[in-house]
This record gives sequence, C-alpha cells and structure tokens, in this order.
Amino acid sequence: MTSTILAVLLVVIFVFAFSSGKKRVKKLAGETKIHSLPGYYGVYAVMYAAIPAFLLWAGWTLFEPSIIKNIVLDPIVTASPNLEANQIGLIYNDILNLVAGRGNISQAAPEIVTAVEAYKSLKGTSQLAALVLVLAIAVIALKVAHGKINPDFRARQAVERIVMILLITSSCIAILTTVGIVLSLIVEASRFFAKVPFYEFLFGLEWSPQTALRADQVGSSGSFGAIPVFAGTLLISFIAMVVAAPIGLFSAIYMSEYASSKVRSVVKPLLEILAGIPTVVYGFFAALTVAPFLRDTGANLGIGISSESALAAGLVMGIMDYSFRIFPV
Repeated sequence: MTSTILAVLLVVIFVFAFSSGKKRVKKLAGETKIHSLPGYYGVYAVMYAAIPAFLLWAGWTLFEPSIIKNIVLDPIVTASPNLEANQIGLIYNDILNLVAGRGNISQAAPEIVTAVEAYKSLKGTSQLAALVLVLAIAVIALKVAHGKINPDFRARQAVERIVMILLITSSCIAILTTVGIVLSLIVEASRFFAKVPFYEFLFGLEWSPQTALRADQVGSSGSFGAIPVFAGTLLISFIAMVVAAPIGLFSAIYMSEYASSKVRSVVKPLLEILAGIPTVVYGFFAALTVAPFLRDTGANLGIGISSESALAAGLVMGIMDYSFRIFPV
C-alpha cells in the first residue's frame, strides 16, 4: 500500500516538475530567445527529480529485507548460538508466515511472537521512512533543477546526455548479467565435475540425481549418466519435427499460394502471435494442460501415458517450432 501511495505522489511531483520547468524558462526568458524548446526544460526537471528518487527507492527496496531480517533474528541467534543456517532460515520463514497471517500465532514460541511484532514494527517504520525520504529527495532535486534552468541553459544537450548515460548503464547491466550467468554456470559445472567424473556423465546409462543435501538425508549417492537425457532430448525433437514439418510446410504453401487476402489478413497475425510467445510459456502450458489431458485421455483408452512423457513435450515443441518456421522471429 505504501509503495502505491509513493508511486502516485511521485507521478504528481513529476507532472508538476514538467509543467513548472516549462513555465519557469518562459517566465525568465520574457521576450528573449531561449536555447532549447520549453519541453526540454520540463523533461530536464523531471529527470533531475526522478533519478535520485528512484535510485534511493531501489536501494531501499534492495537492502531493506536483509537489514530487517538481521535485526529481527539477532535476539534469537544470540540466545541460541548453536543454530545452523538452515534452521535460522526455517525460523525466519515461520516469522514471515505469521506476519502474513498464515498460521496460528497463539501457538508460537514467545521469542517467535516477539520477532513477529518486531518485524511488523520495523516494516512499518521502514516504509514510512522510505516514503518521506524519497519524496524529500525528489522535491530537493526539483528545487536544484529549477535553480539551473535559465534561457541560456542547454536543456536539450543535458537531456540527451542523461538519456545516453541511462542507455549505456542499461547496456552494461545487460552485459554484466550475461557474464554473471556464464560465470555461475562455469563455477557450478566445475563443482559438479569435481564430484562426478566427466566420462561417467557423458557415457553413463542411468540418470538419477538424488544427492542428499545433509548427511542425515536418504539418497547420499546418485547416478548422473547423461545418455538418457540426450536420448530424451532427441526423442522430443523427433516428435516435434513430425508435428511441425508437415503442418508448417502445408500451412506455408496454403498461406502463400491458395489463401485469399481476407483469410491471410486474419490468419497471419494469429500465427505471428504464436511465434511471439516465450518458450517458458509453452513449457508451462505443456506441464499444466497438455500433459494432464494426454494422461486422462490415455487412461480412458486403456493406455498408460505418464504426465512426464515425451509426447506432451514433443507436441507442444512441435507447435512452437511450427510457428517459428512460418514466421521466424
């Protein structure tokens, strides 16, 4: 609720900043010529107020949970120094559930009840402080921006420079994210192959990755042969091609040679929508809709079809591949 109020108030401030920036430069200029169009001065005032406010809001949102967590758990950890990390995580999860109203707080331990009350108090104080500080930063920054606005100020160049910095920052974040993903894969793969021989992974005939996370858990050893995984991938790809190749080919021929312009104007956008759907959505649809449908249909026909069968994945991948073949993106 506080975030919604903060967002609405920031929008009001930004609208006022744009309007006041334009009016201020016109008032200061009088009959003299101003360097940039009035709209650029309004946009400059909005950017000058928005950037520090959003940076503070983002930083507050990023660090607030960990700070509150440390403060809430500090009395519990101090009273029981022998708690392990996973036990502390479970305790904090119980606290969050009680804060959200899931569970009976009357049956909780006294220290948990105290932690829940402390969490609610800290959360409320933090949200109020964030609201006040972000709005204050936005107003102060807007006041500074008004002080910079004058008829000779190069507002267009300033706005373009800010936009360029934002675009470069976004590009660097995208690149660093990709690098981070690659490095995490390399690190996790190196840890995996430190425990599982490389030849066993490539040539093993059994895939059963049941490794215990703790010493007291069942499944302390597993099989990590990748040949069943490769075979399953090839099987799913074969089913997908059996579905996609003929339907895609026939559809393309019909659309280009036989369909009327009226039919093409309707069907073509629908197929383009299929090509634009993310692959994760196809997978989600296969797991929740197609697989249960095939399982129930097979049961009615006396055929045993598992929900995890390659048929469901192959059919959905075939439809996905079909849409890409007709309208590649």
